[in-house]
Formats: sequence, C-alpha cells, structure tokens
Amino acid sequence: MNIYHITTKDWWDSFDNEDFYQSPTFEQETFIHLSTADQVAGVLERYYAGQTNLLKLHINPDKLTAELRYEQATNNELFPHLYGTLNKGAIERVEEL
Repeated sequence: MNIYHITTKDWWDSFDNEDFYQSPTFEQETFIHLSTADQVAGVLERYYAGQTNLLKLHINPDKLTAELRYEQATNNELFPHLYGTLNKGAIERVEEL
C-alpha cells in the first residue's frame, strides 16, 4: 500500500538533478511528513487550502532507504514520518493536483 507526500511543483523541481528529495521543513524537523491514502484529503484541507501548483508523490514504502515510523500527531492520528531523505526510486508516481 502506497503512502503519500504533498509538495509544490517548484520545490519538487529544485531536486531535478538529485536522486533524492527532502521537504522544505526537513532541516528543522529531521523527518518528512507523509500520509496514508485516508489522510491525504485532510492534509490538503488543513495545510494546502487554496494553494495551486501542488503535486502528490505516490511512494512505495517497501522501496524506502530511510527509516519510516508511524507517529502520533496532534489530532491523535498515526502519520508516517520518514527519518531521512526520500530516495526517488521509491516514488512510483508524481500526480499533479
């Protein structure tokens, strides 16, 4: 079952020449926020309302090279967090939203 990451096209494009991706908040938080399929809509509503130029990365967790942990968020849901950079080989699809 895939997990997902939302990002802007501009930020994604800044990693064109890399074999990895890291989120804009990675340096401060030391992990990349991810979502399950059921969590994507809520994440879009809470954090990306009204934004355009968004992408949804479809990630195969079995292909990740960094540690994946499911951790409790402020709303008591368990969200997947990636503790390291996202290797592009784990990304199965990049979907424009």
